[in-house]
Amino acid sequence: MSEFMGPRYLLAGDTANRLYQACKDLPIIDYHCHLSPKEIYEDREFSDIGEIFLAGDHYKWRLMRCHGIDEKYITGDASWGEKFQKYAEALATAAGNPLYHWTHMELRLFFGIDTVLNGKTAAAIREKANAVIREKHLSPRKLISGSNVEYLSTTDDPADSLEYHKLIAADPTFSTIVTPAFRPDALLSLRKPGYADYICRLGKAAGMEIVNFTDLQKAVEQRLDYFCSLGCKFTDVGIEAFPSDTGSEEGAAAAFAAALTGQEISDEAYDCFLGFCYVWLAGEYKKRNLVMQWHIASKRNLNTHLYRMLGPDCGADSVGDAVPASSLANILDACDQKDALPLTVLYSLNGGACPQMATIAGSFRNVICGASWWFFDHKQGIIDQIETIAQVGDISTFLGMLTDSRSFLSYARHDYFRRIFCSVIGKWIDDGEFADDENALALVSDVFYGNVKKLIG
Repeated sequence: MSEFMGPRYLLAGDTANRLYQACKDLPIIDYHCHLSPKEIYEDREFSDIGEIFLAGDHYKWRLMRCHGIDEKYITGDASWGEKFQKYAEALATAAGNPLYHWTHMELRLFFGIDTVLNGKTAAAIREKANAVIREKHLSPRKLISGSNVEYLSTTDDPADSLEYHKLIAADPTFSTIVTPAFRPDALLSLRKPGYADYICRLGKAAGMEIVNFTDLQKAVEQRLDYFCSLGCKFTDVGIEAFPSDTGSEEGAAAAFAAALTGQEISDEAYDCFLGFCYVWLAGEYKKRNLVMQWHIASKRNLNTHLYRMLGPDCGADSVGDAVPASSLANILDACDQKDALPLTVLYSLNGGACPQMATIAGSFRNVICGASWWFFDHKQGIIDQIETIAQVGDISTFLGMLTDSRSFLSYARHDYFRRIFCSVIGKWIDDGEFADDENALALVSDVFYGNVKKLIG
């Protein structure tokens, strides 16, 4: 019988284990996450394992809802002990769900606990974990430092003050580099209620009044420069819509003017606005040597009741329709023709579109596929992503894992990915499909650390 999540967990053979042992302790560069800079700066000690596990991890919330647990024990007013107990009960039978693996990795990595978590063991595990929290005074910074995180990039709105990034950078006691990433989702959400108020806030952040599209462009450029002054290296966009083609500046300006006055924006006008903005922003990113990330094919906030009660990012999102190949290719090609294509990382939440996306990426010098994302960052999803990229492109340029998470425990997912990646490469070596030489070790090292390290300098 195999040992439950033992030292060689997920490592398929001696070769995989050898590769993993050689590279497992490389530092982590988390180039896309949703951690709170405020929480990192304030570094408040956690009170309870339930708080660390469940305060903001919508992966765990979603599993609990799937299990039929009342919202009171998920995001409601139940105690942390009650919430942890209910999560343990849901987890106990969650065979195949990556949370079953991640949770036990988190317990082992951060609390030294090897006991299987279920309804019967939850109370004892919570007592032991809380003792560790008190003894080690566990806080966001301690969890980050303990995970060997060298660099992390948060996700920040163009109108954000970035005050906590400045405070963290000025603190010599914390060695991890924390930088902002420019995410203009609100800027591009032209038809969202309150858009004019958002533009007013953006103008205040830029120190100017925004009354037309030219003003908007100037304000965005000013904010980009401000982000860069605080170490920004990455940008991102994660809205549902994706433009079908490039739009004109005149059309974008007209749509923007209509939005400021509260007029209804047609599908065609919005598409024009997005198309122009995607290409224009890409050019601004390239001028500043920023990495552009596109997260596409998601469907957000499906449950109106939960959205009204909890807001976005509460675990009520889904896989969206695949972005048409022509749309994705058109925007990339327009950027490329204008010499405005920075290094671009593509992520699709629609797993069926991975071969399409990978072959489109391979048609442009500066475009690569990113890590398996969100609903597909489980074992099979990661394997499928690695194999697809390798089969139609070059896996050696892959940037490796990111957390894309709001949980300070999510760095266990990097070890999860590293084990799986070594198993894929190790199996190819064992099957005689890839040479067992220094290039195999270099490949693993670059994917885990070297490739993204080159990007941040």
